Amino acid sequence: MAELSERIVARRIQEVLAALIADEPVIALHGPRSVGKSTLLQSFALEHGVEVIDLDDPAVLDAVVANPSLAVSGPPPVCIDEYQRAVDLLDALKARLNREGTVPGTAVLTGSTRHDAIPRTAQALTGRLHVLTILPLSQGEIAGVREDLLPALLDDSAQAVAAVPRSLTSRGDYIDRVCAGGFPLALRRQGAARSRWFRDYVRLSVERDAAELAKVRQRAVLSQLLDRLAGQTGQVLNVAAASSGLEVHRETIDSYVRLLEDLCLVQRLPAWGKTLRARAARLPKVHVVDSGLAAWLLGSNPQRLATLDPTALSEFGHLLETFVVGELRKQVSWLDEPVTLGHWRADDDEVDLVVEFEDGRVLAFEVKANQRIAGKDLRGLVKLRDLLGDRLVAGVALSTGERSYSTDQDRIHVLPVDRLWQPVQRP
Repeated sequence: MAELSERIVARRIQEVLAALIADEPVIALHGPRSVGKSTLLQSFALEHGVEVIDLDDPAVLDAVVANPSLAVSGPPPVCIDEYQRAVDLLDALKARLNREGTVPGTAVLTGSTRHDAIPRTAQALTGRLHVLTILPLSQGEIAGVREDLLPALLDDSAQAVAAVPRSLTSRGDYIDRVCAGGFPLALRRQGAARSRWFRDYVRLSVERDAAELAKVRQRAVLSQLLDRLAGQTGQVLNVAAASSGLEVHRETIDSYVRLLEDLCLVQRLPAWGKTLRARAARLPKVHVVDSGLAAWLLGSNPQRLATLDPTALSEFGHLLETFVVGELRKQVSWLDEPVTLGHWRADDDEVDLVVEFEDGRVLAFEVKANQRIAGKDLRGLVKLRDLLGDRLVAGVALSTGERSYSTDQDRIHVLPVDRLWQPVQRP
């Protein structure tokens, strides 16, 4: 895997932002800390000849808190970094829009928490604010290539499968990619330096960012809970198991899980298709937001995951699923249309990620850490296809093998994981 240089990485979400600014009065970029939101906003502001109001600067923050109306009175687009530190800005923006009309391109904001976690945002700017999610770098962004698997599968899944060459990515390379993740600053470090970065990242999130959102009386418990949720990454969320032995009330644990979601450290993947089968799973899965962060929290490294130890093999399977789901979440965030994401499980058969489009079409993905895909590995995809009929455009089993092929099951395909970031050569 090539190391990330000091170059500014072109972000696909920047294209989405450039298109939306012509229609939306206020756009908020939300995502984890240190994924490049500030860099993107600085680039955007430079293109439009305006300054960025950086609320990470204590002096700037004090000035904005003292006079939020003045802060948002500048020429559009008003660009504010880490706006959750002064949420009164939203009321000031609302007042400006009330005075001047709902003008597209009035403001662009960034925040390192989920938008709906910030107090009073449900009331401010209702119907005038569009939220975009910015996640860690995708593998295509790191390599400087343009991923297009999802639209290619929608256009012609069989052609998309046939158009890709044999994979040259080794299992060791997959392990390296999973452990590296997509945080830009982590990718620029190796070994102990990367571990220090992840440690400082978690400490800052738990000690400072969590305190800004909620009154956390037991930070050690919050940190332990994050470790335990990392142990469940790629699996059905089991809050009782995650809180076992912590001697904290269940209500507190539930609030801490939500807080870790609000800080964009973990993500729930809801159960999907609960009406398709009476015995379909109803509990969400949990994924750490970045596979590199998940591997660090688990104490995993490439050397350990490369062994044939059963525990290491199991860990790699869950981490690979988190890695793939994360890559697909990133690609979904660039699409023009809204989609619904979830996992599906009925009896002993499952599909790791279901992507449902607005028109009802579905793409389904199953992740396997093996080089070979057996018939039993396809049962969940086949069962879901039979239940959905023509709504299922393609069911894809992603493996660490070399071959791309369509199976003898209608619309069921096998692809190497690296097809996620290798452009599909279409006629």
